[in-house]
Amino acid sequence: MVFDVSGFIGEFFGTMILMVLGAGTGASFNLKKTYATGSNWTFVSIAWGLAVTMGVYVAGALGSDGHLNPAVTIGFAAFGFFPWDQVVPYLLGQFLGAFVGAALVVVQFYPHFKATSAKNGNSVGIFATRPAIASPVFNFLSETIATWAFVFILLNLGDFTQGLKPFIVGTLITVVGMGLGTTTGFALNPARDWGPRLAYTILPIPNRGSAEWSYAWVPMCGPIVGGVLAAGLQVLIK
Repeated sequence: MVFDVSGFIGEFFGTMILMVLGAGTGASFNLKKTYATGSNWTFVSIAWGLAVTMGVYVAGALGSDGHLNPAVTIGFAAFGFFPWDQVVPYLLGQFLGAFVGAALVVVQFYPHFKATSAKNGNSVGIFATRPAIASPVFNFLSETIATWAFVFILLNLGDFTQGLKPFIVGTLITVVGMGLGTTTGFALNPARDWGPRLAYTILPIPNRGSAEWSYAWVPMCGPIVGGVLAAGLQVLIK
């Protein structure tokens, strides 16, 4: 296998931008003494949609297909929409980019982490996802269904790094967040959950709470299953 350097670089920087803006939204929403403290779910969904848009633009410009998401990469590869020999560089770029993006958010909001106790909002939910109601089977199904819808629509967009299509991807993320994301926080993406969750675990963040690794299998497994199911359905009906 020849290591796909441009794919790795595009996915790394695209996912980093996604997480800088996305986790920045989480920090702005949850931490004390920011101008956005206590904003609503509409704010969160739109901001994540735009974060994905900007990440896709960066990734596409740097030579990748703008997946930014192992559920997309693995789902596409499972049914021939993406070559298997490029999967590892893409996954490495996604997980490392997500970690670095989260680390930059820690620096950006460090005084606000110091001002916010775990009891008052300094939680792993700034970076990763948490269920609104803890119900492991249904949380897994929620992530599977939401990611299935996301990837199935994505498969029908064609090359989504070109022109205005990244904005279409962003609006897709926004509507998935508003329509299906209120149960689990719509991870849709193992890298965007596990990379930042690891950052929250190991970086010197003041007043942090638990990283809640017992839940982390849900945003890892649910999106991958949803992505594979979406690609399988696309092959079946085409």
